[in-house]
Amino acid sequence: MDGDTTAGYVEPPAVGDEASTLLGSLERQRATFRWKCADLDHAGLSARVGASTLTLGRLLKHLAYMEDLNFTGELGGAPLPEPWASVPEEGRSEWAFESADADSPQTLYALWDAAVARSRTALEAAVRAGGPGATFASGRESLRRLIVDFIEEYGRHAGQADLLRESVDGRVGEDPPGPVRAYELG
Repeated sequence: MDGDTTAGYVEPPAVGDEASTLLGSLERQRATFRWKCADLDHAGLSARVGASTLTLGRLLKHLAYMEDLNFTGELGGAPLPEPWASVPEEGRSEWAFESADADSPQTLYALWDAAVARSRTALEAAVRAGGPGATFASGRESLRRLIVDFIEEYGRHAGQADLLRESVDGRVGEDPPGPVRAYELG
């Protein structure tokens, strides 16, 4: 994670097509989550609130796994990269949460950054190939549904990250600081 909290963020265009609106919403959620996790050491990424075992580090690794599982694997049809490929499918999600406790901040940030980069590539290729209504590799649902589900996933976890980050150093706020840019398909 580059930690640049002045870079701003991308959001959906005020008037845009369906793909730009959906992907812009996802990018805004990603940016908010990234900002909530930015610039922390191991203690900050390991902080907990109350009796919960949830930490920012666990959320980073969980979302990296979910990005790769859904976009790299299911949407893009590519094999899962490491570290996921070496972990048995059954229990992999729980492993992603629990193993994060032993990972360095650099490892956690790098996992998330790399997974998001792969996801962006897979998503943009899918939108260009068939648009939001296209089904992905498994044929189970539309790309539209997958993106909406991921916006929801990030929204839920960004809210959790908001509480966790506030407990670490008081950082609060809805959006990263800096200029706002409308999403444009790359």
